Amino acid sequence: MATQDLTAAQFEETIADNDIVLVDFWASWCGPCRQFAPTFAAASENHPDVVFAKVDTEAEQQLAAAAEIRSIPTLMAFKKGTLVFNQAGALPAAALEHLVQQVKDLDVEAALAAQQAQGTPDQV
Repeated sequence: MATQDLTAAQFEETIADNDIVLVDFWASWCGPCRQFAPTFAAASENHPDVVFAKVDTEAEQQLAAAAEIRSIPTLMAFKKGTLVFNQAGALPAAALEHLVQQVKDLDVEAALAAQQAQGTPDQV
């Protein structure tokens, strides 16, 4: 499955309606963003069961602000509507593959219950 462009109008629905969504916040002028794009696209081909979405922070400035994007590229992963990963910086292919597998394997309900019990932030 190829990556899809995501707008503010589609964001919440995409997160809510899909089991796993990875979102790449990027901009055309960002060198690391351009370097990460082929890695992100290749991963999307390897995982057709995962939604790989891209948000152009220049075109979607309000969405980027709402997501508190301070540096790009920033990668977010959502599972069952819950943010489970949020990190700035381009990931190498192996690290991205590892992240996708971790998100697939994550029992988000159990993780949320454990976090509530410990009071820790939500991160894989």
